[in-house]
Amino acid sequence: MGPVTEVHLVAGTRPEAIKLAPLVSALRDEGLDPVFIASGQHPTMVHQALDAFGLQSDVALTIDRGSGSQAQLVAGLTVALEEYWNHRPPAAVVVQGDTTTVLSAAMVAFWAKVPITHVEAGLRSHDLAAPIPEEGNRRLVGQVARLHLAPTGDALANLTREGIPVENIVVTGNTVVDAVLKIAAQRRAIEDARVARFVERARAGQSRLLLVTAHRRESWGEPLNRVLQAVLLLLDKYADVEVVLPAHPNPAVGEQVRAYLQDHPRVVVTEPLPYPDLVSTLAASTLVLSDSGGIQEEAPSFGVPVIVLRDVTERMEAVNAGCAVLVGTDRDAVCGTACRLLDDQALRRAMVSRGNPFGDGRAADRSARAIAWMLGRRDVAPSGFSFESASSGFSYEN
Repeated sequence: MGPVTEVHLVAGTRPEAIKLAPLVSALRDEGLDPVFIASGQHPTMVHQALDAFGLQSDVALTIDRGSGSQAQLVAGLTVALEEYWNHRPPAAVVVQGDTTTVLSAAMVAFWAKVPITHVEAGLRSHDLAAPIPEEGNRRLVGQVARLHLAPTGDALANLTREGIPVENIVVTGNTVVDAVLKIAAQRRAIEDARVARFVERARAGQSRLLLVTAHRRESWGEPLNRVLQAVLLLLDKYADVEVVLPAHPNPAVGEQVRAYLQDHPRVVVTEPLPYPDLVSTLAASTLVLSDSGGIQEEAPSFGVPVIVLRDVTERMEAVNAGCAVLVGTDRDAVCGTACRLLDDQALRRAMVSRGNPFGDGRAADRSARAIAWMLGRRDVAPSGFSFESASSGFSYEN
């Protein structure tokens, strides 16, 4: 296998940390030396996410975010990463997704002529304005990455249409499926007693639990008002429905959510949940209303349909597979769709009967083998993930 080779994994936000965490052990299995770098973008959230997997960052960078603008964040990240890599150059840099950390790390690695691996490559909304800046970030990273780890066949098609050579792409599935299955298997106690009570009632069949998340900037303000109004209508219509809503940490958004729902006896409004608590809540839910990309990828593993609170999604695989419905934020559309699903158990079961189009829990192994291949430590690239073949053995139980 040759000498140990350092591969630097860079994460700045909780979703990045969650989706990169499964790669740590998989890279070690390939004889590579993973070095996990917390970029400093959201340091507390990254460390909390890693802790759920029994991991710690190897390096925690500190940056001056100034006013918090994108320009100042990029400046702080690029300077900190360049200084670190000047004295500890990696054999490869691995980034995940489309955050400001991803863009900054990819550009610094590109300037240093370090090969870049892009995990979850090829997601596209085909609209630079939605989501912003994520759509632009991932397109830019796609131009400088050497190895593109596409989660699905649709992502592969997006990359090839943009001129990325197919030999530089491996379809791996999404590592979030690996992550969510690992955390769910641990069955940890839920920290928040109120959430724990709602989850226990749902598991016992005493209630039907709805998980509601709305965190994207385009949902703030009036769109979120409409979603919250729909939630109130559902609570009025169904006496057995209970709601868990982790509020965005932005104070204005939290205040908006609490103004609508804080005093309702069948609603728990929380701070962002620790990842194990979120997974337990998701697994116990009857239905999810969310604008989160991660939730769209995670929910099918538990047989939970998703109402997507967005007008455009870069994860059409969930919609095409039937396990998600793209609704937007119109109050009546959200409420009407939720009512149809709550009223029809057979319809809910049919939505999720094919399994999870985003992965089979082995994405990290494929990703690590692909990185080893890129670095010349394997002779051939790994075989890719196929939802069609994986779904043939899926069984739904809930």
